[in-house]
Amino acid sequence: MRFGLMTDFRNPPQWARPSTEVYADIIEHMVWAESLGFEHSSFLEHHFTDDGYIPSPLIAATAVAARTKKMRVGTNIAILPLYDPVRLAEDGAVLDVISNGRLDLGVGLGYRPEEYAGYGIDLKSRGTRANEALEIIRRLWQGEKVTFHGKHFHIDGARLTPRPVQEPNPPIWVGGFNRHALRRAARYGDGYTGPANKQTVEMYREELQKAGKDPSKPRMTGGLPWMVVSDDPERDFNLFAPGVMYWYNSYAKWFEGTDTNVWPHLDSPADLKRLKLMTVVTAEEAVQMIKAVIAEVPAETFEIAIAPPGVPVSKVTRNIELFASKVMPHFK
Repeated sequence: MRFGLMTDFRNPPQWARPSTEVYADIIEHMVWAESLGFEHSSFLEHHFTDDGYIPSPLIAATAVAARTKKMRVGTNIAILPLYDPVRLAEDGAVLDVISNGRLDLGVGLGYRPEEYAGYGIDLKSRGTRANEALEIIRRLWQGEKVTFHGKHFHIDGARLTPRPVQEPNPPIWVGGFNRHALRRAARYGDGYTGPANKQTVEMYREELQKAGKDPSKPRMTGGLPWMVVSDDPERDFNLFAPGVMYWYNSYAKWFEGTDTNVWPHLDSPADLKRLKLMTVVTAEEAVQMIKAVIAEVPAETFEIAIAPPGVPVSKVTRNIELFASKVMPHFK
């Protein structure tokens, strides 16, 4: 199992720093994390926000790939229906070449009407657009000269040069929060990424079987984004809590009026503890928590967030070091 770090590069107005500083800080620490043994980095995506949420995860992944040797890089997730699939296939292929075969493409549908309106795309078309895009990307990555005429995309004679390094293609991880996402992952993807538990695993196995694929070896990711390993829990809870509350509450606000409702609005830091949305634990406790997760979920990658919004990564390096030195060796 690989351990990874995820980030969205958020820079909330109340804690704002120059964007150049935020990006340099995170990229520098991702490179440093490779030296600690972290083997994966992933980048999220949203658009038109007030806090600088990264809209171009492939570019950020390329910046890290160019400065690392072994760390896999990827999107988790890119909002697939907002992309032209040929352009995304080309950009992904170039990233796979730059990284010498270290790309993981994680995709999902998104849910914010503002993003679809800003791109001039009908939100209701997102499922079928994603399905067509996934077929086109895979065929291009596998070396086909693609002609495709679907409901949304019309392509004649497209082909990739250069092709990706990974054969037959870089892994495509399909994410989401419901049965439809698991079905899409089984039919069109190489694995599922998203909130996973025993029930999710069983549903994914069912969908793999329906898709004519081997249900005994489901490829999945796992993680506890806001699990903080600490040698001073009270100090670190106080450091992390404002940014983590901001993280959850911004999502809760975006979920309003959509078909997605994953996390509730939090009224106080005590809610983080009560709902177990953030845990500040010793290394020993973290080991047991991760063992409990992977007992239910056959995770290839286990991710935590690199830092809360508004907190420079330099302030949480001790937590990252503790995770790497005291937790990760138990799973090697």
